[in-house]
Amino acid sequence: MDNSTSVSTFFLTGFSDVRELQVLHAVLFLVIYLAALLGNLLIITVTTRDPSLQSPMYFFLRNLSFLDLCLISIVVPKSITNSLMNLNLISFLGCVSQVFFFFLLATTEVALLTVMSYNRYIAICYPLRYGTIMSHQACKQMAASSWASGGLNAVLHTAATFSVPMCGPLEVHQFFCDIPQLLSLACFCNVRELVVIGLSLLLDLGCFVFIDISYFHIFSTVLKMPSKEGQSKAFSTCLPHLLVVTLFLSSGFFAYLHPLPKSPSSLDLLVSVFYTVVPPTVNPLIYSLRNKDMQKALRRLQLSRCRPAH
Repeated sequence: MDNSTSVSTFFLTGFSDVRELQVLHAVLFLVIYLAALLGNLLIITVTTRDPSLQSPMYFFLRNLSFLDLCLISIVVPKSITNSLMNLNLISFLGCVSQVFFFFLLATTEVALLTVMSYNRYIAICYPLRYGTIMSHQACKQMAASSWASGGLNAVLHTAATFSVPMCGPLEVHQFFCDIPQLLSLACFCNVRELVVIGLSLLLDLGCFVFIDISYFHIFSTVLKMPSKEGQSKAFSTCLPHLLVVTLFLSSGFFAYLHPLPKSPSSLDLLVSVFYTVVPPTVNPLIYSLRNKDMQKALRRLQLSRCRPAH
């Protein structure tokens, strides 16, 4: 007998059924979203307009800020709306769109973070060859390859996830359409998507190992510097980068590798925040707004806006 359900709408359980907590969640997410919006838009604006910020590092940062802006925008506004309206629903097409764009952006971000660690490795370990290796054309090709890998991964995940019928009440125990929760709704084991997840995790692990090796060589080179100030500056820049990458990837690994509990888990919700909401919010602070060149460029931008037109 066919127990599959005709899918038109999914119910997102979200963080709480208590009305006061729903409003609190909406307000908190709104503040976080506006902070991420402001930080990433500032970076995109400054690195686009300031002539002194046209190096490969700022080219990649501009791409990263655009990715973060889009990544948080496909998840958080819908969650805020649902909490305020007390109507935790998402259409089938909306759910498919969230899955596709989440994997497009998240995969591209992992690839771009890998490229950025390579860029930093070349800059510190091979400064004399930096201009040749990280040419403008090479940077554009690396960014394009990152986006292409994200697009391919998104198509594979979306097609595989929704290729099987779904049974029972269509309750997604998350604040957005996340694949582990969607797989639990399938009428039978979705082998195709499990294979795609396995391949994706292997590639992500490869990127993580590459990033770690890059930073290992960076730290080894930094420790040989005669200047303590230079060492301190390099460590204060690189360690937060490595921390954010580790948090982003480890939370994703945990979400996709651990077995889902039979009842909704607060831990799953918390972990999902670490790979959907936290990186787009803290990346502007970690990667750019602590940067002295960025701070000077922001002041120049502010002065140019305050200067009266002649």
